[in-house]
Order: sequence, then structure tokens, then C-alpha cells
Amino acid sequence: MQLVKSVGLVFVAGFLLACLPGCEKKEGPAEHAGKAVDNAVDSVGKKIEKTGDNIQDAAKGEKK
Repeated sequence: MQLVKSVGLVFVAGFLLACLPGCEKKEGPAEHAGKAVDNAVDSVGKKIEKTGDNIQDAAKGEKK
């Protein structure tokens, strides 16, 4: 009985290892474009935040 469980466990583990490369995520053109948009939005957001900080500093009379 123990031998059957061990063989079954090895078979399941081997099957899962064989299937994992098939689950590899491939990036299509839409996902690539989406990531580019995300990066652009993040960059613009950081610049807007920096500009806001500069405006606040200017209102206080500070210079950087």
C-alpha cells in the first residue's frame, strides 16, 4: 500500500513538473502596450507630485 502511494506521488509530481513550462506567461502586444502606459502614467504622476512640492515650497518662500 505504501509503495502504491509513493509511486502515485512521484507520478503526480512528475506530471506537475512537466506541465509547468506550458503555463509560462507570454506577453502579447496588448499587455506590452499596457505596461508602457502604466510606466508613462507613473512617470507623469511623479513629475506632477514634484511640481506640486515645488509650488508649495515657492509659496512658503523656500527655494531648492
